[in-house]
Amino acid sequence: MQYTQNYQKREKKMKDFESLKTSIKSKVLTVVFNRPEKMNTFSGQMLKDILELLDEAEKDDEIRAVIFTGSGKAFCAGADLSSGEDTFDMSEKGKSKTEVKRDTGGILTLRLFDFKKPLIAAINGAAVGVGVTMTLPMDVRICSEKAKFGFVFAKRGIVPEACSSWFLPKIVGISNALQWCLSGKIFMPQEALDKGLVTEVTSEDKLLERAEEIAADFVEATSSLSVTLIRQMLWKMLGADHPMEAHKIDSRGVYSLGKTGEASEGVMSFLEKREPNFPGKVSKDLPEFYPWWEDKEFK
Repeated sequence: MQYTQNYQKREKKMKDFESLKTSIKSKVLTVVFNRPEKMNTFSGQMLKDILELLDEAEKDDEIRAVIFTGSGKAFCAGADLSSGEDTFDMSEKGKSKTEVKRDTGGILTLRLFDFKKPLIAAINGAAVGVGVTMTLPMDVRICSEKAKFGFVFAKRGIVPEACSSWFLPKIVGISNALQWCLSGKIFMPQEALDKGLVTEVTSEDKLLERAEEIAADFVEATSSLSVTLIRQMLWKMLGADHPMEAHKIDSRGVYSLGKTGEASEGVMSFLEKREPNFPGKVSKDLPEFYPWWEDKEFK
């Protein structure tokens, strides 16, 4: 009973965000952008809320995966343009003209990139500008038949943000990335599916259910330590200059988990034909070599 009460308190705390609604079911945290009257446009408050939520979710070993979706008709219809013509003017009076203020979308996607648990985007409606670029470091993107997409930066007089010039070509190829970004066109789910931006298109009423099924595949009968390491290995190796870099990390990962109860439980559960009960906790049991990459500095 005490455990249940503590868990409910954590769940209640996760709900106390100005721009987000949350729920936890079967070790999966679902995050709903909750500004439907503004098409869930991305604001400073939303960035603050998401970053805080990610920190909490990463520390909670009862959360094994995270789903992002939107309320109302939109997933996220891009940046909040309520500041009008000054929306993208990030200069500050009194500051050096050479001093650059960081793009807030990039702050978010870099945090998602380093997140220790699987991320799924369930794109229910419009995902435009930062509304689509924020999904690129997520591990799976699915959408409803009512979704639409747009890398509209050239039509707003700016450039792709949120590190999308790194993510997007790796996901869909350079030609598709250029075609979408140079034109700034709005495109529909079938094109997103055909070109690999999303992996599935569902009916509107089945979207969240399907996202939960995908999350369950990541959560059920898997080692949370293995999942964390695999997620980071595959993402981080996209920038490696030689397969030897992968071999170094593969070897360290197999060695580290092989000498713990994690690997022995995986083997014995297979031999004994039962479901595994992995002992490792992401919050405290990741191998000593993690993280193996050096954080990059913004300058």
